[in-house]
Amino acid sequence: MKIFAYTYTDPLIENSPDLSHWEWDIDRVYEDLGKRSQLQKLIIDSQREEPDLLLVRRLEELGDTLQDITSLLSKIEEMGIILIAVEQGYKSPFTDVDSWVKSQIDFQTGLQIDPSNKNHPQLELLKLLHEIQKQQRSRRIRQGHARKRLNAAPPPGKIPYGYRRGKEKYIIDRTTSPVVKDFFENFLLYGSLRGAVRYLAKKYGKKISVTTGRRWLTNPVYRGDTAYRDGEIISDTHTPIISREEAAQVDRLLRRNSRLAPRSASAPRSLAGLVICGECQSHTIVTRVTQRYQTKEYLYLRPASCKRTKKCRALPYQEVLENTINAVCRDLPSSVGEMDFPQLDAVKNNLTATIESQQKILTQIPELTENGVLDSETAKIRTYKLRTEISALQAKLATLPPVNLLSVAQAVSIPQFWWDLSESERRFYFREFIREIKIVRVQEEWDLEIIFIF
Repeated sequence: MKIFAYTYTDPLIENSPDLSHWEWDIDRVYEDLGKRSQLQKLIIDSQREEPDLLLVRRLEELGDTLQDITSLLSKIEEMGIILIAVEQGYKSPFTDVDSWVKSQIDFQTGLQIDPSNKNHPQLELLKLLHEIQKQQRSRRIRQGHARKRLNAAPPPGKIPYGYRRGKEKYIIDRTTSPVVKDFFENFLLYGSLRGAVRYLAKKYGKKISVTTGRRWLTNPVYRGDTAYRDGEIISDTHTPIISREEAAQVDRLLRRNSRLAPRSASAPRSLAGLVICGECQSHTIVTRVTQRYQTKEYLYLRPASCKRTKKCRALPYQEVLENTINAVCRDLPSSVGEMDFPQLDAVKNNLTATIESQQKILTQIPELTENGVLDSETAKIRTYKLRTEISALQAKLATLPPVNLLSVAQAVSIPQFWWDLSESERRFYFREFIREIKIVRVQEEWDLEIIFIF
């Protein structure tokens, strides 16, 4: 049995299919990308050496309009070829498809099914063509959105707070963008999402939920990028509200806070969420104790869920803080020194070189279009893919730690540096370097084990 297969792919909205899962022993495959030149070659070849079977994914791949599809189905019928639409579960042969279907169709007002033909053997095909007609309408809408995407135009939908919709891109709204900018600056300063949300409500009367605040922090639009529904991102499409460096710092803070309980991430105390008890493996909470008729308060770190019969005792917060600062100043430089910076530099250099190579190709596309090597539509598709690839590489580069980490470690290894900070500022820096602080108890004595993030 001789089997041919045909696929059509619109590069604007889909990728080329993988035919390996069809489980057919296919003799010849005809693949069209954007235009249907291979479909015409298939018809000519089929007239010379007629196949027994023709496989397609869906009937709508055979033409841009319903007329084209029914005309081609009739031609296939005349050649006596069995056609199977694999994904639609449909199989020919047909019976005078073109004339019968045309009698059921009003091409001006749409496909109409005659109720008197309910028992007609081709009613299944007619219903399928009716569904194809609806899909083609949806496809044309998707193609329209895809063409706008090739021009890096904003997607349809609600405009992010802080921007207005321009003719071809987002435009900064000067009345609301300062609110967004202040929100980011507060988060970068204190590393607290809930705190930044409360700050907006207090200063501007702008009440947003924590979920909305998180969406703001991760929204590519505020970084000057445009994101589409398929997850692809194009960089530098409009004026950003935050810089690339600030965006990278936001991402690091979010990754850091994801290791903590939601309330610990915004707790005012610098050790909140970092200390665990080495005996019962319970996280600790900061408790406040006061005495009657006195204004002085005492802070303790107490295991939140100790399951031991003899509960692990609480420790004075100030003592744990002092020991933590001493341990960081003692161990941080040696811990950073053990990192393989040459390897890290090699990764950064490779990513940077790849980005520069992609950008160089991007600058050559206008010349290739002028010389006729690429047509305008292919050039737009290639430009779009290059820009999304560059965006993905830039995102990887932003996740790497800063190259000056060694010098930073030396600077923060001075005890006075830590004591000059407020609790909120100290919390920010602790979480930049520390993953966990473990209390190691030996009888009545205790010590700290600092586990750094690198």
